[in-house]
Amino acid sequence: VTLPVKCSIAYVVKPGFCFSFLKFSEAHVESGFHKTCRICLEHVREAMLHHRWQEAADYMASYTQVLQDRNKVEAQPHKELVWRMSTEILHNLPNTTVKDYNIIYERMKHSGFKHYLMICLEHSFHLMLHGDIEAAKHQVSMAESWRHGKESVSQLQRIRLIQAYRSLLDYIMWCEKKSTLSKDRMHTFFRLASTNLQEILKNPGVWDPFILCYVEMLEFYGDNEEAQKVLNHYAYDNSFPPNPNAHVYLYQFLKRHDTPDKKLMKVLKHLHVLVPSHELMLTYSCLLLQSEKQSHTQKALGVLLDMLDFQCWRSNLDVWKCLHAVIHQEEWATSVQMQMALRNNWWPALHFTSFHAKKDLEENSELFEVKASLVEILCPGYKDHKRLETRVKVHLSIPLNVELELQLDHSKFIC
Repeated sequence: VTLPVKCSIAYVVKPGFCFSFLKFSEAHVESGFHKTCRICLEHVREAMLHHRWQEAADYMASYTQVLQDRNKVEAQPHKELVWRMSTEILHNLPNTTVKDYNIIYERMKHSGFKHYLMICLEHSFHLMLHGDIEAAKHQVSMAESWRHGKESVSQLQRIRLIQAYRSLLDYIMWCEKKSTLSKDRMHTFFRLASTNLQEILKNPGVWDPFILCYVEMLEFYGDNEEAQKVLNHYAYDNSFPPNPNAHVYLYQFLKRHDTPDKKLMKVLKHLHVLVPSHELMLTYSCLLLQSEKQSHTQKALGVLLDMLDFQCWRSNLDVWKCLHAVIHQEEWATSVQMQMALRNNWWPALHFTSFHAKKDLEENSELFEVKASLVEILCPGYKDHKRLETRVKVHLSIPLNVELELQLDHSKFIC
């Protein structure tokens, strides 16, 4: 008996993803087999949404019969659902063993070729998490040598990713055994890992963990020149997407090898363009000040103000003290006016409200004093800064609650 099915949607939970949708056409005529599978899927979905994992597992054991569907067009989307939902259920079931995962992964690998590579890679991740590096490497090695039909662009990209992870596993084995193996045996693991890691740089992308592994091995063998070359290429090659981490890695490498400040500043200059709020910008401003060049001092002023444009630095004493040092190191009026021209409309609300003053005075009196000493400079239109300075001088001798009650008005800006 077959029944017509109206347009309906079954919601499915994917690990790490939002809900996906399995749609049935209004004109589709549903067989008894497909109806059973659909109803079973709805029960699995309902149990997963309410975290009834054992119930979901029981229904999933029946739903896997959909893999036997001879209609390949109908069966294909169900195969991915079985793969993703089964692993999600296993993640949440107590007393799940590695053997349970292996059964699911092996069955899904042989249910069709479309997701074979990604299932192998996910299987490898799971084995890595359980410390079975040899078995994980075996999985990615099988995937690396697997081919089906004409090689598509997406298939080629996945194979490259798998090759990269195989090299990562070789690196892990190198790390584990470098203290116990001979140099020749260690070099074998290094050669295996570095072969594909070198190829990564030929394919633009974000390859942070792989680059770090390769650089660590190169440094171990004393090939610092090649390591720096790799990091420079990764940071400055325009074919790669902008990546702040690439500049951070290059800076950290140069810092480890006592590179002159001039080269360090060059790297941090590029990082400043990408992420002006990065924590290394405080280091950058300090390096600029140490150079004692007037142009660098003005640059340091801009870097510090850029940092303070972000809420995360609003209460950082080191940044405010550094800004104080910059402003009082030279004739600041012209430089500050230029830097503050586009900030006057919103900086007071970000840094100098009475609420901020009260909070700073309660939590960090030194920060309060540093900021108070800069109000007139940063906000020259402020008429009552003398009252603020007076409060800074006397706030230590007046009970805090009395001072705040007398001198702070929450409805007004300080500047």
